Amino acid sequence: MKIAIVGAESTGKTVLAQALAAQLAEATGLSCIAVPELLRGWCEREARTPRPDEQAGIAAEQAAAIDAAERDHDIVICDTTPLMTAIYSEYIFNDRSLIEQGQAFHRRCDITLLTALDIEWEFDGLQREGPHVRPPIDALIRKALLDGGLGWSLISGRGQARTDAALNAITPLLARPGNGLFSRLQQRQAALPAWTWPCDCDVPECEHATFRRHNPSDEKNR
Repeated sequence: MKIAIVGAESTGKTVLAQALAAQLAEATGLSCIAVPELLRGWCEREARTPRPDEQAGIAAEQAAAIDAAERDHDIVICDTTPLMTAIYSEYIFNDRSLIEQGQAFHRRCDITLLTALDIEWEFDGLQREGPHVRPPIDALIRKALLDGGLGWSLISGRGQARTDAALNAITPLLARPGNGLFSRLQQRQAALPAWTWPCDCDVPECEHATFRRHNPSDEKNR
């Protein structure tokens, strides 16, 4: 199984990927790995951000690292994908040439998780642009997925609640009746309370308004 995690910067992709790898391995007994974002190491090594002509190579290296991990592990969690390189190429350089390649990668994934904008931005290396880019990047990700006919599960919440939201999305794909490896996941899924969406739309502004209504710090700052 290949699990793709995408999202704007500083939305907890790395923490989520590492938590999923650990908790899925414990729950299933399968070999799980989180493949890190290669751009972080690239920027640290070069002491700068990539040029437009270097974007395609970085996307290809990210895909190759994931493919290599897939050969040796049962479950691969992708802490970002080539699509994110394509998104930033579009946003920063107005270059959409990598979008189709990024969409093709996600068609080979079992599920795509999109991290929500409901946690605070934090500086974390040269690859970070700033909190102001998160809404437009989020919108470009959604557009690329929609244009490619690709679905996703929105992952929100803080700490373990964020990981639980991801596990809720992944578990139905892993659970197999009568398979002892997945009994704990089956029990977990059965214990979840019934719930419904507060609305039937898929508009980022609506989701973000919902998060703000339930965020005490936002209420305090109004």
